[in-house]
Amino acid sequence: MTAVRAHPRQTHPRQAHTQQAHPRPAHRRQPRHSHHDAPDTAATFRRIKALPEGQSKEALRQDVVRAWMPMAERLAGQFRNRGESAEDLRQVAMLGLVKAVKRYDPDRGTAFESYAVPTVVGEVKRHFRDHMWGLHVPRRVQELRNRVRTAVQELTRSPDARTPSVADVAEHTGMSEEDVRSGMEALESFSPLSLDAELRGADDGYALVDTLGAPEPSYDRVVQREALKPCLAALPERERRILYLRFFCDETQGRIADRMGISQMHVSRLISRTCERLSREANAGIASCRPPLSPPGPGGG
Repeated sequence: MTAVRAHPRQTHPRQAHTQQAHPRPAHRRQPRHSHHDAPDTAATFRRIKALPEGQSKEALRQDVVRAWMPMAERLAGQFRNRGESAEDLRQVAMLGLVKAVKRYDPDRGTAFESYAVPTVVGEVKRHFRDHMWGLHVPRRVQELRNRVRTAVQELTRSPDARTPSVADVAEHTGMSEEDVRSGMEALESFSPLSLDAELRGADDGYALVDTLGAPEPSYDRVVQREALKPCLAALPERERRILYLRFFCDETQGRIADRMGISQMHVSRLISRTCERLSREANAGIASCRPPLSPPGPGGG
C-alpha cells in the first residue's frame, strides 16, 4: 500500500499579493510618558479647573499630588549626598509638588510634567540656598560653586581622570579663572568650620579658637586712669587723702577716721560721695574725647 503525502496548501498568487498589500492591523500602542512615574492626570486637572474652590477641588488636588509623589521622590534623590538628609529632601520636594499642582493651568497647553519638574527642582535648590549654608554667601558665589562642582564631576568621570586644574575648569565652562577660584573656595565652605577644630599640623591641641583675638582690658584701664587724673587733682585735700588711705594704703574706715579726727560714718559718706563724683566726671570726660558718630551737618563746627 502506497502512502500518500499531503501536499502543502498552495496559495494563489493573487491571494498572496492581496495578503501582502493588506497586512493584518497591529495593536496600536498608547503613547508613553517620558518617565515611568509620570501618570496621566490630564482629565483630573480639567475637572479641577472646572470646579470652584472648596473641598471637592482640594480633594482632587490631593489625589493628583499622591499620583505624582514618585516623580517628586525621584527628583529629590538627585540631590542626595550633599549634606541634607533624604527625608528632608523628600519633604521639600513634596512641598514643591503641592505648589505645582495648585498653580498649574491646563489651558496653557503645557504638560504638567514640564511645569512640575522645574518647580520641584527649584524648591529643592532654594532650600539648599536659604537653609543649608552655615554663613550667608552671595547668590553669585553659590551659582559659581554649582557650576564648578558640575564641571569637576564631568571632567573626572573616567577612572583614570586626574583632578582638573583651575585652567581646565575655566576652559570647560567658559568661566574666568578668578570665578573658578571663587567657586572652588565655596566648595569647601558649605558648612562653617568649628572653632574647636584643631589646626593642621598642630600636635598640642592648638585650635582655631586660639587664633582669635580678644579685647585688651588694659586699654580701658589706661583711658580711665587718664580721665581720672584731672578729676583727682580737682578734689579737696581731705577727700584726696581719704581716697589715698583707703584704696592705695588699704586702710580701714575706722583707722582713717582716727587719723582724720572724724567719725567712721563721716568717712563712709565722704568715700561714697567722692567716688560718685569721680565716676560722673570721668565718664563725661571720656565721652567728650570720643569722635562723633556722624559728621556735623552743614554749618556745623
